[in-house]
Order: sequence, then structure tokens, then C-alpha cells
Amino acid sequence: MKLTPLEVKRQQFKKVLRGYDPVEVETFLEMISNELEDYIREGKEHQEKLIEMEVQLRDYKNMEKTLQQTLMQAQEASGKSISNSRKEAQLIVQEADLKAQQILDKARQDFARIKDEITGMKARKQNIMSRLKVLLSSEIDLLKALEIDDEVLQRDPSYGTGKDHLEVDDILKKL
Repeated sequence: MKLTPLEVKRQQFKKVLRGYDPVEVETFLEMISNELEDYIREGKEHQEKLIEMEVQLRDYKNMEKTLQQTLMQAQEASGKSISNSRKEAQLIVQEADLKAQQILDKARQDFARIKDEITGMKARKQNIMSRLKVLLSSEIDLLKALEIDDEVLQRDPSYGTGKDHLEVDDILKKL
């Protein structure tokens, strides 16, 4: 059974002969009542502080849990970011390698095409030069033959009647 300070103050005792001094008993009861009030008040204060501390502890535990989750998320995000950066770097390198290979292939194709064009142009040049040499040679031969004919006609008027026949080689030798 719990006693309250009020119950202690109101407590009445029977009066008997040779009993306790009523003033002393009432004074003692008053002291007990006051101390009981103090203990109850302190108990309530301690109870309130305990509840407050339990609330704070729960808040701190929630904050700790949130911080741990945030830290784990940051670590995961960091790991993902690093992984994504590596993948992106690999893709960039692969793209650069592919572009470089394409550039090299195009350069090789262009080189082969230009080389073929140069070879074709050299062949055309050689062909034109050969034809020009033949043409010029025949024109020079014709000019020389005409000059020789003029000389022969001046020396031998019977030339051209079939009596004298000079070979082209002989004419060229004379030149």
C-alpha cells in the first residue's frame, strides 16, 4: 500500500494513557510527510528526465540509423559513380580506337586510290609521251625525207622516176 504525504498528515492515532507525545508524533508525521513529498517530487522529476532521455536516446538512435543509411548510400553512390566513370572512360577509349581505326582505314583507302590514280596518270603520261615521240619522230622523218628529196632532186633530176630508189634507212644514215 502506497502512502501519500496527505495521508501521512491526516493520520490520526488513538489517545491512550502513557502513549506517545501527540506534538512529537505530529511533528514527526509532518517531517515524514514533507520528506515523502520531496521523494515523490524527485521521483517525478527523475521519471520526467528518464522519459526525456529515452526520447533523446530514441532520436539519437534514429539519427545514427539515418547517418548509417546515408553513409551506405553515399558509399554505394560513390561506388556506382566510380564504376560508371570507368565504364564511360572505357567507352570513350573504345570510341576513340574505333574512330582512329576508321581514320586509318580511310587514309589507307585514300592512299591506295591516289596511288592507283598516280599509276594510271603515269601510264597515260607514258602513253602520251610514246605517241608524241612516235608522231614527232615520224614528222621529223617526213621533214628529213622532204629535205633529202629536195636535195636529191636538185642533184639528180631523174629521182622519182623509179630509176633511183633510196631506202629510208639510207636517208636517215645520211642525216
